[in-house]
Amino acid sequence: MKQLDNLDPGFRTLLRRRDFISKLLTDLPLDGKNITMYRRYIFNSVMDALSDTPVVFLRGARQTGKSTLVREIANGPYPARYVTLDNAAVFSAASADPTGFLAGVGKPVVIDEAQRVRNLFLAIKEDVDRNRTPGRYLLTGSANILTIPRVADALAGRMELLTLWPLSVGELKEDGGNALDVFFDSGFPNRFHPGTDFDLAETIVAGGFPEPVQRSSHRRRRAWFESYITTILDREVRDLAQIQDLAVLPRLLQFLAARTATLHNQSEISRSIGIPNSTLSRYLKLLEMTFLVKTLPAWSPNMGKRLVKASKIFMVDTGLACHLLGIDEEGFRQRGEIVGRIFENFVALELFKSASWCDEPVRLFHFRSQAGQEVDVVIERSGGEVVGVEIKLSASPSPRDFDGLKVLREHLGNKFVRGILIYTGREIVPFEKDLYAVPVNVLTARL
Repeated sequence: MKQLDNLDPGFRTLLRRRDFISKLLTDLPLDGKNITMYRRYIFNSVMDALSDTPVVFLRGARQTGKSTLVREIANGPYPARYVTLDNAAVFSAASADPTGFLAGVGKPVVIDEAQRVRNLFLAIKEDVDRNRTPGRYLLTGSANILTIPRVADALAGRMELLTLWPLSVGELKEDGGNALDVFFDSGFPNRFHPGTDFDLAETIVAGGFPEPVQRSSHRRRRAWFESYITTILDREVRDLAQIQDLAVLPRLLQFLAARTATLHNQSEISRSIGIPNSTLSRYLKLLEMTFLVKTLPAWSPNMGKRLVKASKIFMVDTGLACHLLGIDEEGFRQRGEIVGRIFENFVALELFKSASWCDEPVRLFHFRSQAGQEVDVVIERSGGEVVGVEIKLSASPSPRDFDGLKVLREHLGNKFVRGILIYTGREIVPFEKDLYAVPVNVLTARL
């Protein structure tokens, strides 16, 4: 209770009363924003986790729809109190006395932006150790708490972690299934329903954040992205670390957008931006913690060959990437190398999104040998079965586009399920045994 000494004496007296905390939470106003509701495919995964796990943490970038989703759940199938640490009074109460704060909250409870008070997780651990009822806490956060050692250790074995990404194409079109289920299905390519067609340039440039997607003009989306970047860097990054020179972060973010879907070369970035390697490592960690960038690790099975171990780096949203690079729909349609990489970024993100609600757990990697043979995304199931995915912004794939997939097939043997080249044509084209060129609308296909 020592933290109370730093508060206003009058508020401090009230805060010591648990009934005040309860009333404070009860009287909080709901956000009245008029937001279009999208059916989020991760909904069932959240409900499954609440059925058998004491703490469920839904993480993801700000403005992806976490609050909207958990309120929908709390007002329906999982009746629970909703509180948010974005409210100044609630934040003060939780910061000053986390244990007393939790004691004044009925259970089950939804706590939005829980990562803002790190000591709250230790108090949750103590409460859960006394009562391990499933679904006791549903937490959300716009920072990756597993990178904070004390938090990760506190809830080990007590918490399930789920990620809410920006809207997938299937969610936006309100039609679609899970592309990964399609890729692994034994009846591929015949036993699935074709996906919904969509305008590729329009979809990629708009991105998947719910609010800018609903804005009709590029100018209005640009204004939203400008405000978003400023808010994240000024608020989220300051909450996580004391950064002296915030001005360099937008420049670093823009540089990373220009290098999206490429191998991470820290020394080159350090030289280009003029940031010492040690400082750059810290900045990159913060950008990943706040879900502005995403890394795809290298895949290294026992293939008896030297492999490139560097990760590939992606932007968490193609709308954000296009904004940073000044690319509108017309610019995207003009193609070019950077547009090809943005297309790869788009497909890789759709696969990450599918993985977040997949019935059978999968892990995503990339593969590249020292000789330059590569596969853009390697999808591995827990039993070791692998689907390789190549991504090409072209309507006319060639046999050479399958070279990396052939290497993968040769070394994996029976573990290799199939290789898929996602391209911009309209037909599924078989090239060799278990190698197919598949239209990009497979991302919205369903079994």
